[in-house]
Amino acid sequence: MKSFLPSWATAISVFALAGSPGVSAEISGAESASPTGLTANVIDSGFAQSRDTYNGLTCASNGLIYYVLCSNSIDRGAQMYSYNPGTKEVQHLGDLTEAAGEKDLKAVPQGKSHVNFAEANGKLYFATHVDYYVIENGTEVLGTPPSGYKPYPGGHFLSYDMASSSFENLAIAPDGQGIQAMCMDPKRQRLYGLTWPSGYFLRYDLNSKELKNLGKVSRNGEAGRDSNYRVLCRSLALDPGDGSVYFTTFEGAIRRYNFDRDSIETVEGEDMRKDYFGSYDPPSTGTMGYNWRQTVWNPSEKVFYGVHGNSGYLFRFDPRLPRVDLIQRITSEPSQRSGMFDKFWYGYLGFTLGPDGHTLYYLTGGAIYVNGKRVNSHDTTKIGAKGEEDIHLITFDIASGKYTDHGPIFFRNGQRPAYVNSIAVGKDGSVYTLARVTEAGNTRTDLICIPTR
Repeated sequence: MKSFLPSWATAISVFALAGSPGVSAEISGAESASPTGLTANVIDSGFAQSRDTYNGLTCASNGLIYYVLCSNSIDRGAQMYSYNPGTKEVQHLGDLTEAAGEKDLKAVPQGKSHVNFAEANGKLYFATHVDYYVIENGTEVLGTPPSGYKPYPGGHFLSYDMASSSFENLAIAPDGQGIQAMCMDPKRQRLYGLTWPSGYFLRYDLNSKELKNLGKVSRNGEAGRDSNYRVLCRSLALDPGDGSVYFTTFEGAIRRYNFDRDSIETVEGEDMRKDYFGSYDPPSTGTMGYNWRQTVWNPSEKVFYGVHGNSGYLFRFDPRLPRVDLIQRITSEPSQRSGMFDKFWYGYLGFTLGPDGHTLYYLTGGAIYVNGKRVNSHDTTKIGAKGEEDIHLITFDIASGKYTDHGPIFFRNGQRPAYVNSIAVGKDGSVYTLARVTEAGNTRTDLICIPTR
């Protein structure tokens, strides 16, 4: 009987049980050929203690790739770097705890940046977050600092001047909150943030230097317990036309920051509560519920495109109607055939609009097949990835509606990247992300490049 599996699915089967994702990969000096799919090149940043990173990656107007590598050390903050695709040079730019003015504070450090960079007037704007956690009842909570250390001071809005290579500390979040989502309105000189764990909505005016807290947006957020617990949205969506900022709640409400009223309201007549997304009642840990996972603004249509994390559905949100239109699942071909959700418990953040203005790029999971049968590893007790899967690069052309699965991504020895939750497209079309890499038995997170031409 002829197999219905595509050639790359058969080719990867011999690698499927080689080890846990991102743990057993030997990169240095590997000479074995990659299985059919895409081959990722590892870029060594020199930070052996780096850990899983979410967002914190961009291709700037100067063509350089800027990125943050996270740290969960009590003594060292997240580190920021640039990579020059032309010269292959990596430059260390700074420690985010020092950039926030807290070098000698001896407090829980600025361990990560969980947001997408925004560029304006020669500067990159971003925010910092805490990365010092413990797990209680399957939920991430702030860790208690050891004796002699102060509690986490709060996340900061920061800027980085690309010409002078200097940081500026702009503002700090209240109540020791981290900033886990951010967007920028360059026209109106505003930064917006959503904090963790309580879910405060913040706005910062670059001209007046005023920081305003508009309060909690979803019960007690991830600081809540029982009926007051709500997983928070990770993507703030700016409409540059009127300055509105949109985000969602676990229950599927679409909420809007109204610039003219300087207040938050619920969008009437539309929501994200779609049958095709699944069923998420009651609110619980381990899922984003009806929240969108990642969104991008398409200036040619003046609409948002986004992905629902757990189901992998691509949607189009027109804020002026308002209307959410589901387009199709943009999960990988093997996942669509098997019907599986992505193994990463919230879905993937690696979703962006390419430089051509009409191609969407998405890094998502893919079912693994061995001898024609799917490997169904699934561990509901784990935080993050619930099992082993491939990472696939998907593109979707908005103009033609063409979906393309470019296949799974491997390192040169056949091992696979893991914990992939960021994306940037370089000026030459190469795709960059931050992933777990193992060399000489030691695992770190680092920048990888996926050539597509």
